[in-house]
Formats: sequence, structure tokens, C-alpha cells
Amino acid sequence: MTGNEVVAWAALAAGAEIMYGYPITPQNEIMHYWTRLAPRYGRSFLQTEDELSAGFTTAGGVMAGRKAFTATSGPGNTLMQEPMSMAEMMRLPTVVVVQQRGGPSTATVIYSQQEVTLTTIGGNGEGMRIVYSTATHQELFDYTIKAFNTAWKYRFPTFVLGDGYQAKMREPLTIYDPAERGIGMVPPEPFVGKEGIPGEDRPPAQYRNTFNLEEELYEKVMADVSEYEKIAPEVAEFQAEGMEDAELVLVCHGVVFRAVREAVAKLREQGRKVGYFRPVTLRPLPVRQLREMVGKTKKVLLVESAYGQLARLFKEAAYGSGTEMLTLFRPGLGITAGEVEAKVKEILI
Repeated sequence: MTGNEVVAWAALAAGAEIMYGYPITPQNEIMHYWTRLAPRYGRSFLQTEDELSAGFTTAGGVMAGRKAFTATSGPGNTLMQEPMSMAEMMRLPTVVVVQQRGGPSTATVIYSQQEVTLTTIGGNGEGMRIVYSTATHQELFDYTIKAFNTAWKYRFPTFVLGDGYQAKMREPLTIYDPAERGIGMVPPEPFVGKEGIPGEDRPPAQYRNTFNLEEELYEKVMADVSEYEKIAPEVAEFQAEGMEDAELVLVCHGVVFRAVREAVAKLREQGRKVGYFRPVTLRPLPVRQLREMVGKTKKVLLVESAYGQLARLFKEAAYGSGTEMLTLFRPGLGITAGEVEAKVKEILI
């Protein structure tokens, strides 16, 4: 099935109750497939007038105690940052699936990794969020399910970052019921409208995205940062191979990982000492493992279908390392295993 269809089935498996959305390519079919499934399984859908509304209604659904989600891309992701910034401030467990397209502006409706900066550190202020970057349809299924658990467990907005290729191409995968694999789904609970009188029957709750005093804002931001940094090591995920003897490590994420993994396998067959390091979570990054890697490696090649968006995150985390950092940037273009292999051979003459 297509990646967009995978997302709809994954949201269903995760127990999502309602999707709020607005059409934009290449994520449209997530909405289409969801609206086919929803009536059969007692779920709901609301098409809003734009992505701002889709984001805010998703936040509202969450506050009402519903497992709510949305999906978007490109300019829609730009608009989505205002409601998601509010969700960061109010610690709402929203789930957003982003199928990246080219940028800036409308650009292309196909392949790109040019929404990394926007998705990982979008919004105003210094909000905390979690971002999974997928490479395969199986991962789209697995991490869409996981996103709901992560969001509701830690109460940070959570994103699944796919792309136009994953959205449209067809690929086999295994669909499953999380319960049959021992995956317990974190149940939702309402933020507002709970039974009882606040202050008498239950503690009062106050959900704000506006603060009158500098000191209030400082305390709020620092409390969220402290909690986020505490959970980051258990949330962060990565994949690595060939680290034991690598003279050059390729760093990538998402769909580009498919090309890098294939290239590294071929290069090692040829006797080349290369490996790969792939962050699955772009926020939080697996900082400790990343720093360990650059501390042992002479050279790193950053490979991405963008002009250094992953590289900026990586270099900040690796600050102070003496490792030589090289790049293969192809913004908005697909990257093949052959191109990666050729670049590595050019470096390791």
C-alpha cells in the first residue's frame, strides 16, 4: 500500500478517535483513507477551513480527552506552527504527520527533506517537541503508533516526519494490532471538563499560553526544558553500523537512509572502512551516542536532500569535535546509492 494509506491504518491501530485536516499534497490521501476507515470503525473526521484551524482543532480535541491527530505538508506545516507552538506551551499531546515536499514556499509536491528545521524547531519561543524521521513504510506504521504513546506519555507535541516519496510509493509491510505484540497504548484523558469541583474534588488545572510577567514565562520555559532534557535519553533513537573500524561515517535520516545503507553495504564488500549513523529522532537527537561517534571517527559525511538542515542540528550537537565534516547536499532531489558510493570513493581516494 502507499505510505499515506499506511498512516491511516496506523492511526486506527493506535486508537486515534478523530482526525482534523485540510488538503495539501502529498499528504491528501491520509485524509482520504481515514475518511473511508472512520465510519467502519466508529471514528470521526472534520475537514477544517485551513491548516491553522486543523492544528487548533487537534489541540482542542486533545484537551477534550480524545486521541486526535492531523497531517500536513509544506506551506501547511508552516501554518501549523502557530497551533503547535501553543500545544508546546500548554503541553498538549498532539500528533502531526508531515509528508515533506520541496521548498521554499509551494515549490514541488514530491520528494524533499526540506522541512526538518521547521518541524524540529518551528514555532516561536523555545517550545519542546518530539520528531521521528521514518525511512520505510514499516517505520511509518510503527512510529505513527509510537507517536501517540510518546505524546500521551510525556505530554509533548509529537511529529512523524515522512516525505513525498514515502507518501506516494507502494511497499509491503506488516500491519498488526499493537496489543498482540504486547504494546500497551497509553489511554487519553481529558484536560478540561473533568468531573467534580476544581479545588474541592480534584486539583485545579490551569492551561495557559500567555503569561503576564517575565518571571512567570521564565519559570514555565525552564520547567519544560528541565523535564524534556530528563526524558530525552529514553526518547532518543538511532541506528548505526560499521562504527568499530570506520574511517568515514555517513550521517543521514529518513528516506535517504535507504540509499546510504545500500551504499555502505556495497562499500564494505569492497573493503572500504565506512559506516553509517542514522538518528531516528531528530528531536531530541541521540546526543550522547552522536558525540561518542564523532570522538572516534576521522571524517563524517552528512547526506541529505536539503541544504544542510540535518547538518545544522548535527553540528550543534557535535560542537567542539575535531572530526572533519563533509557534505552531500541535494535539496529537493532524490539521492541514489550510486551517488553516495561515488562520493565516498571521491573522499577515500
